[in-house]
Order: sequence, then C-alpha cells, then structure tokens
Amino acid sequence: MDKGENTDVVARLEDVRARIAEAARAAGRDPGEVSLIAVSKTFPAAAIAPVLAAGQRHFGENRVQEAREKWPALKEAHPDVTLHLIGPLQTNKVKYAVRLFDVIHTVDRPKLAAALAREMDKRGRHLPVFVQVNTGEEPQKAGVLPGEADAFIEQCRGEYGLNVIGLMCIPPVDEEPALHFALLEKIARTHGLEKLSMGMSHDYETAIAFGATHVRVGSAIFGPRPTGMAKS
Repeated sequence: MDKGENTDVVARLEDVRARIAEAARAAGRDPGEVSLIAVSKTFPAAAIAPVLAAGQRHFGENRVQEAREKWPALKEAHPDVTLHLIGPLQTNKVKYAVRLFDVIHTVDRPKLAAALAREMDKRGRHLPVFVQVNTGEEPQKAGVLPGEADAFIEQCRGEYGLNVIGLMCIPPVDEEPALHFALLEKIARTHGLEKLSMGMSHDYETAIAFGATHVRVGSAIFGPRPTGMAKS
C-alpha cells in the first residue's frame, strides 16, 4: 500500500468515526458507547497497518484460517488490539478461535456453544460472546431463529456457562434494516443484555439509532473488496 492509499484509508476511518459520533449524539447517546470494529477480512497486514497507526484497536475477521495467517504478528506488535470473530465458526476451528480471538459474535447452535465452553475451560480463556440471531429467518444464513432465541440464550448461559454479553444480527440485504435492529434490541432487552453487534458500512448509522454498541464496518474504511466478497 503506497503513501496515498494510506492517507485515503485513514481519511475514511476518520469519516466513519465522525459519522458514528454524530449518529450517537442524534440518538441522544454518548458516542463512547459505540465500538467501531474495522472489518479487515480479505485485506493483508499492509492494508491494516495504517489503520492501526491511526489508533484503531478493534478489528473483525470472518475466517479463522485467514486470521491465523496475519493476526498473530500484528497482535504481538499491538497487544492492546481486540480481535472479533464475526463470521460463521465451524466446530473444528474452535480451538484456534479461542486461542486467537478476544470476542466471538457468532454463537448460533448448541453444538458450537458446547465446543466453545469445553475449549474455553481447557484454555482458561472465557471469552465474551454474542449470540447470532437470524432475524430475517433466511435459510442460507447462520444464526438462531428469533422464535428459538430465548431458549438458546438461556441454554448458553446456564447449561454451557458462556459469558453471553449481547446479540448480533445481519439483516437481509433487500429489507429495511431498522425492523431487524428493533427486533434484536427487543430480544436483548428481554434477557438484560446490553450489547448489540449490528450495523455495517451501509447501515451503521441506523443501527446506532436502535442501540448498537458494536458496528462492523469494512469497505467504508478499507475501500472496495475483491469482486464477489460480501460487504460489511
């Protein structure tokens, strides 16, 4: 990444930070309540470096294997980084995820919850987690269905002893996101959960109006992803 590209990515980061603060104030909230997760999936360490240099410390990755290739060295150089897993997690990757990540946003089924609980006990790393809710009930998308969320949240907390701090969702691309953010907030409130991981590059300001505490922003900071990559 050349000097001009570095300047561009830092300028985009500052713009996102300013828009988060403005959206929070417009909603009568303290901007400090909203954590910006810079989604660095598909981008190499060289593209992440200027964002780190600008003081960003929360980053999100979708794939465990990709994160394992680039983040150990980055975290060693920046030990205050918090790395969030925001993509689907396979049970055979749980041991790597618990070692590398600091927060997991995509707990969505009993088998995964049980595997995480075992590995966290084994490692002595009891990470905070979010339960992912498939608010749009899309068959191709991960997440527990809204009608099953109450029982699953209680199962994660009780039977598996997970540190569930909040809920996460990814609204359908062709629907009004506000409806999904409102539903997620309602479910969270029922369980006394204060953290909401919702909002991406195209809708994070709306998410903040509905109580988002973690927004996952990628392309608005790093620029366009390779063709075919999902936006975030």
